[in-house]
Amino acid sequence: MALIKSETDLQKVDKYSHGESNTDNFIIKGDNNLVLDAILNDYKSCVQCIYIDPPYNNKEEYNHYKDDKDHKTWLNEVKQILVKLRKFLSDDGSIWISIDDSELHYLKVLADEVFGRSNFIHTIVWQHRKSRENRRIFSNNHEYILVYSKDPNLFKKKRNLLDPSEEQLSRYKNPDNDPRGRWQSVSANVQAGHASKSQFYTITAPNGKKHDPPNGRCWVYNENRMKKEIASNNIWFGIDGNGVPRIKKFMKDKKVGLNPETLWDSSFSGTTKSAKKHLLKMFPESKVFDTPKPEELIENILKISTDEGDLVLDCFLGSGTTAAVAHKMNRKYIGVEVGDHVIDIATTRLKKVIEGEKGGISKSIQWEGGGGFNFLEVFN
Repeated sequence: MALIKSETDLQKVDKYSHGESNTDNFIIKGDNNLVLDAILNDYKSCVQCIYIDPPYNNKEEYNHYKDDKDHKTWLNEVKQILVKLRKFLSDDGSIWISIDDSELHYLKVLADEVFGRSNFIHTIVWQHRKSRENRRIFSNNHEYILVYSKDPNLFKKKRNLLDPSEEQLSRYKNPDNDPRGRWQSVSANVQAGHASKSQFYTITAPNGKKHDPPNGRCWVYNENRMKKEIASNNIWFGIDGNGVPRIKKFMKDKKVGLNPETLWDSSFSGTTKSAKKHLLKMFPESKVFDTPKPEELIENILKISTDEGDLVLDCFLGSGTTAAVAHKMNRKYIGVEVGDHVIDIATTRLKKVIEGEKGGISKSIQWEGGGGFNFLEVFN
């Protein structure tokens, strides 16, 4: 086994493990409190992203559990888990917590207490259903994801942009066939309010045309720097050489992508209905989860918060979506679940993933299969 050394508390079960055995991927059956205690020494401050989908305490009864506890009991149990999970987060890591209106505001106050109000990043609003619900006073079509980090400044540096849009990519062209690739141009002049004298001068273009900064503005570089930039072909004077000078910004030097927004619609992150259809296709004879999370939702979370090779933890694994997506995206993962469905559904699902399962995000990321995971169980 890689990394996990707590063999007195956990034991490997070969018949439920699958694929490559020398792996950092683990599915662990057991109470999450016991499991988290058992693996803390091996993973303290090592996890880049924690995603959890705890019971919402919304008084509903589902296939695999009854979601109905006394409010204070629910709060105490969630707090106990959050306190443990905080110890696993890396300094630039983040935790994402799914919840609905039933306990959202109480959970926010609780999470503020555990992680610190200053470490709250945002609330994601996710459109989990597209159809209208007519049985209730309002048709509730969204859920929430609370996002916290240990250090927002470090998380901001670590955080990835989402895939760029076609419109964003279209801004980068290469009309001069620059060997450095596609680029876009930005203004070479700025407001003159805090300028120094060295920023006021006349630019001579390669074709001899003279350019002065517009009224109330100055050049972004001093004259010596500007001459070096022109000599390095970093200043664009238009296709005919007579245009106003602009600075070339190359795609290869820039992190091109979209800043994540806080409103995630169904076209972006799927729905519980699409997720359930995916599960039913894999398990047509089984009682699958009523409200599973779609792979697209977890994919976006992992795109933003992790890179390949980073470690992901989910201690309410459920149907195994987090582990399945992490596996397909080449992230290491630890999934924890106490119920027998961790064997019947989650590990069976992962076996299908290893064998090249084509549902969920498989097509969009061209998933072909491979890898492996070890199945562990709490000794007692």
